[in-house]
Amino acid sequence: MNELSGYVFSSLREGDIALYRGSGNGLTPILLVAAEETSPGCVERLEHEYALKSELDADWAARPVALTHDNGRMTLVLEDPGGTPLYRLLGRPLDVSHFLRIAIPLASALHHAHERGLIHRDIKPANILVDEASGGVWLTGFGIASRLPREHQAPTPPEVIAGTLAYMAPEQTGRMNRSADSRSDLYALGVTFYEMLTGQLPFTAADPLEWVHCHIARQPVPPGERVAGVSGPLSAMVMKLLAKTAEERYQTAAGRRGRSAAGVGGMGVAWPYRPVPARRSTAAISVRPMNIGIVLMALSCKMLITEIVSSRLSKLLFHHHHPCRS
Repeated sequence: MNELSGYVFSSLREGDIALYRGSGNGLTPILLVAAEETSPGCVERLEHEYALKSELDADWAARPVALTHDNGRMTLVLEDPGGTPLYRLLGRPLDVSHFLRIAIPLASALHHAHERGLIHRDIKPANILVDEASGGVWLTGFGIASRLPREHQAPTPPEVIAGTLAYMAPEQTGRMNRSADSRSDLYALGVTFYEMLTGQLPFTAADPLEWVHCHIARQPVPPGERVAGVSGPLSAMVMKLLAKTAEERYQTAAGRRGRSAAGVGGMGVAWPYRPVPARRSTAAISVRPMNIGIVLMALSCKMLITEIVSSRLSKLLFHHHHPCRS
């Protein structure tokens, strides 16, 4: 990358690893990730993300372009796909149609990352860009992503665990004798979905150790019990993503559809939510891949059909009471 001095930068995300949007007359828009070199591990994260540039696709990720120094800081230049950080849209519950417009391409983006053999390990709203006009969603923040299909997290103090504690899967905390894999990202996706639907995280904690305890031992209140507009099947889907053990979640980017799911429109979840035991006889279920995106699309279609039926019913009732009006 040649010169950055011609760009005007606006902040998208603050912190030890900050994200900026750069623009200028006649210049290609860019994103700039800047690391405080005094912060442990931050420079290494930028170097690691840059090394993944050939594995990231512009359709679902902000791709690295260059690794350079600017104003005494290590910086990573990314292609700018556009959009706004998801966290800026949160703080209040999104209505279900708004949620689905973001959740469907978000699940697809994560699925593509997993298909490339990557475990993101830090899925959260601050690492997600959303363009509501085009419907595009892109992942950022691949600084601690793993190429391994499974990675064992050694016990370390909660304060220094790589990732973001509020969105971290139980097995990623290092307090369980289990390896982290793509299903750990799905847990973080579940926390993100929960926050989108309710306007709040599934847990609150005062310190790192309490965050770890929440993820390992506490059950969140289902989204449908916090927000009246969240349907039973949608709430159950989020709770399935938030299961404490990876076997009870969707497997990789897919899940299993069993007999109990047939009663809710074949959307892969049962209501009320009951965790599926980790070990089940294969004779007890009919195995069918179920991508999370497909579950979301099914919910979206169901909602659209309901709206159409309600609209037509309203028109019929109106004409019934006012037969002379056209």
